[in-house]
Amino acid sequence: MNALEVENLTVQFPIYGGILKRVQRYFVAVNKVSFTLSKGEILSVVGESGCGKSTLAKAIVGLNPIANGSIKIYGDKGKISDKVQLIFQDPYSSLNPRQSILEILTTPLIARGVSHGKATQKAKELLDRVSVPEKALEKFPHEFSGGQRQRICIARALMVSPKILLCDEVTSALDVSVQAQILHLLNELRNSLDLSILFISHDLQVVKVLSDQILVMNSGSIVERGSTQQVLNNPQQEYTQKLLSAVPKIKC
Repeated sequence: MNALEVENLTVQFPIYGGILKRVQRYFVAVNKVSFTLSKGEILSVVGESGCGKSTLAKAIVGLNPIANGSIKIYGDKGKISDKVQLIFQDPYSSLNPRQSILEILTTPLIARGVSHGKATQKAKELLDRVSVPEKALEKFPHEFSGGQRQRICIARALMVSPKILLCDEVTSALDVSVQAQILHLLNELRNSLDLSILFISHDLQVVKVLSDQILVMNSGSIVERGSTQQVLNNPQQEYTQKLLSAVPKIKC
């Protein structure tokens, strides 16, 4: 069984105009996108900024309205599940600055009826798994570096024991050395927790390190799909070739 199946997914946003500010037309941000994410796979979605990558991820978790199409999570259709969690690009703005790390991590479980003690214990275990010291529970988001905050965001996503992670540009706001650490962490979590990961990025160098398969998006549509080696070494579409030609090359 596939972890995630997306079929003919369309996301559109109204454009208002006129004196009465009525809907004049619709902007199609994601246009009839179909793909599958296999169990245990890391599938990367790449493309230029504005191509619809993040809109797609938010639609999968219900943060963007779906105009048409269907989503199945482990065979279940039409129901957003704890099995899928989204990790956002900016680890600072996605953490409530007024809450301690303990509150941030335990709230999802407490809201589901888990006792405070059990939620706290799981928070400690997950901080250890993402290599953040337990004393961080007493602190607030502004007291951490960008890399530490992103690790905390990953721990928060794992609190409800998902089977699928959607990672939306999770390394783009980080230094190169920290990027490598986060990529290593995601791959370790994939293997140890049997996770499936949809990894969204514009950085082909990052994608090359992490991915099993690659989807290339352009103007809301998928234009190419294949193994990482196939797409990066032998791209079939002109758009993919242009993306690869724009990757900086170091001359010695």
